[in-house]
Amino acid sequence: MLLAALALGAGLSACGHKEAHPTSADTEGPYVDAGPISYQVQLSRQLNPFAIEDRTYLTGVASPRPRPDEMWFAVFMWAKNGTNRVATTTDSFDIVDTQGTKYYPVPINPAINPFAWTAQTLRPLGTEPVPDSIAYFGPTQGGELLFKLNTAVYSNRPLTLQIYAPGQQAEPSTVSLDL
Repeated sequence: MLLAALALGAGLSACGHKEAHPTSADTEGPYVDAGPISYQVQLSRQLNPFAIEDRTYLTGVASPRPRPDEMWFAVFMWAKNGTNRVATTTDSFDIVDTQGTKYYPVPINPAINPFAWTAQTLRPLGTEPVPDSIAYFGPTQGGELLFKLNTAVYSNRPLTLQIYAPGQQAEPSTVSLDL
């Protein structure tokens, strides 16, 4: 009977199915699944355009500077394809506050900014950002999503990052963000 259980366990582990994660997290750090890809918010924070490190995260942004009642807010993401098939990461995200106001990512030119998040096709067990990239080894260890938020979000917390899997109309996966 023990041999049968071991054989069954070995057979199931060889199927190539990824470990299932929840589709929502109450804090940054846990993995959430959106379609076949697992996502993790490495870090989220307000950016200061006068700080040397933060200026790097703002290169390649064509959007006008924030107004006095707005701020730059970055979410640094990591993703993994835990399946045995090729899969594409999403480029469909938004942040929603407790009043229902939605904020969408500001485009970043990835040819200028090596931290910019762009949808990637990942091989089985592939990750974004790719190993040996600047974003992978940078202080945030993630690809950057940049948002221009109204400062009223401080009164409308928590903020929720919504992750929409490519080609799916299902409810988004969600992560509560630190602010």
